[in-house]
Amino acid sequence: MKVLTGKLFKEMVLCGANTLHNNHTEIDALNVFPVPDGDTGTNMSLTFLAGAKEIENLESNNIGEISKKLSKGLLMGARGNSGVILSQIFRGVAMALQDHEDADAILWAQALESGAKVAYKAVMRPVEGTILTVIREASEAVVKYAKEGMDIEDVFSYFVKEAEDSLERTPELLPVLKEVGVVDSGGAGLLLVFTGFMAALAGERIDYVEIKTSTSSMDAVAEVEAGEEGYGYCTEFILRLEPSLIDKFKEDQLKKELARIPGESIVVVQDEEIVKVHVHTLKPGNALNIAQRFGEFVKLKIENMQEQADTIQNNAGTIVGVDDKAKTQLEPKETAVISVCAGDGLKDSFLELHCDYVVSGGQTMNPSAEDMVQAIRDVNAKNVIILPNNSNIVMTAQQTATILEDEVNVVVIPTKTIPQGLSACIMFNPDASLDDNINEMNEAIGNVKTGQVTFAIKDTVIDGVEIKANDYMALVEKNIVACKDNKLKALKVVLESLVDEDAELITLIYGEDVNDEDIEEIESFVEDNFDAELEVINGKQPVYSFIVGVE
Repeated sequence: MKVLTGKLFKEMVLCGANTLHNNHTEIDALNVFPVPDGDTGTNMSLTFLAGAKEIENLESNNIGEISKKLSKGLLMGARGNSGVILSQIFRGVAMALQDHEDADAILWAQALESGAKVAYKAVMRPVEGTILTVIREASEAVVKYAKEGMDIEDVFSYFVKEAEDSLERTPELLPVLKEVGVVDSGGAGLLLVFTGFMAALAGERIDYVEIKTSTSSMDAVAEVEAGEEGYGYCTEFILRLEPSLIDKFKEDQLKKELARIPGESIVVVQDEEIVKVHVHTLKPGNALNIAQRFGEFVKLKIENMQEQADTIQNNAGTIVGVDDKAKTQLEPKETAVISVCAGDGLKDSFLELHCDYVVSGGQTMNPSAEDMVQAIRDVNAKNVIILPNNSNIVMTAQQTATILEDEVNVVVIPTKTIPQGLSACIMFNPDASLDDNINEMNEAIGNVKTGQVTFAIKDTVIDGVEIKANDYMALVEKNIVACKDNKLKALKVVLESLVDEDAELITLIYGEDVNDEDIEEIESFVEDNFDAELEVINGKQPVYSFIVGVE
């Protein structure tokens, strides 16, 4: 085949999306750090599926038009740093293919190289040994290889082989990968996309693996109207239990934990080592975190029931995952603040600090660019300040600002932790100018040190610290400094590492797995060991037992 048509390119995209989706849990498992937020595969899959959905019913056979539509879908659906980079790769591809009906070997090779260049430009400090390296090295090689009249299959085969080789070299470029013994997860996800492309070129069909649901769109609307909290996600998955847990696992135990999220329409069925689960919840990430303690996902599907309801009722203007305060468009204002966090207690804290919208999201369920775009439009302000509060959401927020640059003045304060976000929010003054607020908020985040306590999901060794699954890790800034068999022991290590003689305020945010006795013990510990003032917030956040901010 000498020419790649738009029709075949669309089939390749759909196969690539399904290949990535069907294997995304394997990509999640490649994440280096053993924290329960291994979501690179999930973010990339949701991002690429959003792009594939944009072109699925497109009748055009023009590869330029199809790639442009794909790029738009990826741009709006991008989640997490890996998803944003993936969207930028195909933005570059679309830029090279624009105004072309189809593509020959040389044009396609140039499109891949364009994708690499655009992706690099999107990252402020590119790190080698990542997805960026894989796309750059493979595309540079294929540009040199491609010749006029060459078969498209030959070019793709060569590119995939070079990408595989580049991926294998990532541990040599990024020491932490070598230490843990894995390749880069983002690069592996990208390779899956192109593996799907190759399958389509060979005439194969890759189907989306899903669990059939009996919930129709009309049923979803009825449930939305009947539920007290309103909107949510239909979350379904098949879990393969850890061998040691097969005989101990109790269906009722998992049902009770899912009900606390809260979850509705809960169905849990066990068949030996396989467990099938269905739940409607506002927090699908929490459901996945709970289930992952028992084993690994075999299949996974999350559907937004809000979108189903909107499609039928044609009722726009409601944002999924946004606090009740933000479910209707607010009155026009000069400057508004949008924050991202998970946990009802944290949402309340942000709303009390001049925050106009709180978008649900965090470590395990990163909001998409489209989620943020909708929030910005509904907040109805001339200027909008976004507090991502997570390093994996900063790029998505920045991409959102680019999308709306001709519509709203969006400013991203690069808060990478919840304590940074709270400190920035405290400094926001509705009566001050935008520039003054930006300066004050940026200065505030520079004065905050952050620590966290969460459980480990696998055994490993990082920076000389031996990690055991289900023990609790003490994280100080980006580093794992200890692993303990008790979350309070881990928290004490965090406090001892963060609090010095200059510390004036300790903000302790505790999660949904912490009880009153735990808080009393920590309050006594702080009083006995430190002079700083202690502020305690019931964040009700999942995954992280404790989040600590020290100023």
